[in-house]
Amino acid sequence: MYLQHFGLTEFPFGITPDTSFTFSAHAHQEALNTLLVALQCGEGFVKITGEVGTGKTLLCRRLLQTLGDGVATAYLPNPNLEPQTLLLALAEELRVTDASGLDQYHLLRRINHALLDFARAGKRVVLCIDEAQAMPLDTLEALRLVSNLETEKRKLIQIVLFGQPELDEKLSDPSVRQLLQRITFHQRLVGLGKEEIALYLQHRMRVAGYRGEPLFTPGALRALRRATRGTPRLINVLAHKSLLSAFGEGRQVVKFSHVKGAARDTEGARSPGWW
Repeated sequence: MYLQHFGLTEFPFGITPDTSFTFSAHAHQEALNTLLVALQCGEGFVKITGEVGTGKTLLCRRLLQTLGDGVATAYLPNPNLEPQTLLLALAEELRVTDASGLDQYHLLRRINHALLDFARAGKRVVLCIDEAQAMPLDTLEALRLVSNLETEKRKLIQIVLFGQPELDEKLSDPSVRQLLQRITFHQRLVGLGKEEIALYLQHRMRVAGYRGEPLFTPGALRALRRATRGTPRLINVLAHKSLLSAFGEGRQVVKFSHVKGAARDTEGARSPGWW
């Protein structure tokens, strides 16, 4: 497509979370620092929320990459599961081989033994749950029971919940109020700031092999900011479509008109308007 035209080695604005394109926006770095501090403290749950497309999954992957060899990690990308199935999935992540067919009581005991084995080996265990807003209430309660597993000194497992704002609504239900009280750290992800959008675009273009002057004109940047409200996933979609449009016209820069056309063609984007 436009790779050769702009001197790129790969597409710079894919929507699949890719840590090789990680851009340390202020909100993301602050959230990662909060996670690392919270996990170092070793207590309770940690919750990260943000609107669709603000980079929660990418942040989760960054966290998993950052944790050192002294931490055993478990990752559940789709927690819309019944309590028993969630526990089986956790057991599988912990490499428990004899969990099949157990009832919930004995399954929790087997998970507890596995966690104790990690503790004896000097390893902490961190469970990251993506799309946590999809968890049924009774599954959240089962997760709280897992968090009860502890020694006299510390918790055997730490749990990080990544979810959309609907997670906050779910946690306000009285049936899971005990879990809510155990969330000791919370961070809300927001979109990129006004000055960060241009840096974000330049960073991704540079990682993709571009070495020329900035491709996006000031008008294009203003249009992107207004159309996306700084949401990284929307920025990626509009930037990709804008590059396609500029390539189709044989141009070497992306203008306001290219972004406006991309916004018109994209669900969830606002109209950038006129100046």
